[in-house]
Amino acid sequence: MAQPPADHFKKLIAHSKEYGFIFQSSEIYDGLSAVYDYGPYGVELKNNIKDCWWAAMVQMHENIVGLDAAIFMHPKTWKASGHVDAFNDPLIDNKDSNKRYRADQLIEEYIDKLDEKIGKEVEKAAKRFGDTFDEELFRNTNPRIVEYRQKAESIAHRLATYMSASDMAALKNLIEELEITDPESGSRNWTDVRQFNLMFSTQLGNIAGEEGKLYLRPETAQGIFVNFLNVQKSTRQKIPFGIAQIGKAFRNEIVARQFIFRMREFEQMEMQFFVRPGEEMQWYEYWKNARMRWHLAMGTPQEKLRFKDHDNLAHYANAAVDIQYEFPFGFKEMEGIHSRTDFDLSSHQMLSGKKLQYFDPELNESYVPYVVETSVGADRTFLAMLSQSLVEETVPDAEGNDSTRTVLTLHPALSPVKVAVLPFLHHKDELTNAARDVFNSLKFSFQCQYDEHDAIGRRYRRQDAIGTPFCVTIDFETIENNTVTIRERDTLRQERVPISRIEEVVRQKVDIRSILSGLS
Repeated sequence: MAQPPADHFKKLIAHSKEYGFIFQSSEIYDGLSAVYDYGPYGVELKNNIKDCWWAAMVQMHENIVGLDAAIFMHPKTWKASGHVDAFNDPLIDNKDSNKRYRADQLIEEYIDKLDEKIGKEVEKAAKRFGDTFDEELFRNTNPRIVEYRQKAESIAHRLATYMSASDMAALKNLIEELEITDPESGSRNWTDVRQFNLMFSTQLGNIAGEEGKLYLRPETAQGIFVNFLNVQKSTRQKIPFGIAQIGKAFRNEIVARQFIFRMREFEQMEMQFFVRPGEEMQWYEYWKNARMRWHLAMGTPQEKLRFKDHDNLAHYANAAVDIQYEFPFGFKEMEGIHSRTDFDLSSHQMLSGKKLQYFDPELNESYVPYVVETSVGADRTFLAMLSQSLVEETVPDAEGNDSTRTVLTLHPALSPVKVAVLPFLHHKDELTNAARDVFNSLKFSFQCQYDEHDAIGRRYRRQDAIGTPFCVTIDFETIENNTVTIRERDTLRQERVPISRIEEVVRQKVDIRSILSGLS
């Protein structure tokens, strides 16, 4: 039986700490809210995710190149991008609980509850009608579902309208009209809604005041835009082409919660694709489908992913869609695909006074390119990989009895450790010496781990818990004929192979090409 999502999420958080994936930042000082450190296995998994993204974007495309822009940028950058004036969230406090929330998220959660009610009605009807149940017909004709859906659509439309107009009073009125309560206290005693800018600011050297004010970048995209011509000219790229970047960004979130889903310091993997004006929508559709294929190739089940069009377009976009993943707390954004028009380059061109145009030799004219963006959170992808792969299952132990194991069924190419080398007995020098020799030969090819402590069954379980796809056991037969036992994580199948074939067997499953081949 599947665990309730809340229970699964608690176990995921506990597992992350126990096995060295995620730690609370500055934990010995009681931690820093919404800031986390990646542990030994966490950093390996995250790096593997980033490597897969980089390979899919840069390595697999001759017209996409990379960039690593600085975190600090000239403050005018953020004026041109609109972040100084418009990078705000609507904040609301509850007077009784003294808790702070984002007003738009409170309303979105209300809409989510209506969707949950629809889901429960469908589930009950499916049980009642069995094989004859027509879900689509039921959703379109059942009066209660139609009412829920119409109400949800109406609220979503009003929310988008109020957010676009920055109408804080209307947002509060909507919260009161819907009788939305504080999730913790149940109180409806709300303050007015007010704007809150999300950028962290600091000072440049010893220069005080606005002249020396710098910001920690709230997104990585602007570093790409201001380097557009530098990259295009130095790499001789022709439109259409893209610039990819992986980097840290910082947002002073009002409410940072749900573990690493929403943090104040996070990492983005994004690519800006520069196209001719008028061709942006065909590329928008192309990248929507290409990015969905990437998530599927990483091992994510189709039913856990969906597209969600934006109801409230950002000021720079003429089209936007999220790829949402079903986290334990519901479907939430993991990646955004946006048609950003020429807003960014035109804004920087106007404020800087420097031309950011491309001369198109085929058209014999210069223009400011349009941009299609794909931006995916490295941390959110990490959380999705952990969420879908953390499994408790019943398997036979060494004596043939049923036992429970916790296993991370990660795609082998993503696993933090690819192969563990285990001497069957740790107090026999001939076994440990042979195991060390095998480990030392494999470490040039894979991220390996040597472990000689505890019974062999416990060591298998430890490797299962961190997602290691292969365990190589060295026993007395190894000394006799240079063969080892390779145990496969998912099937528990054990195979006897010569030491000389270990690398070949492991590489077949852990090679990144097994992911990249699914992108064509």
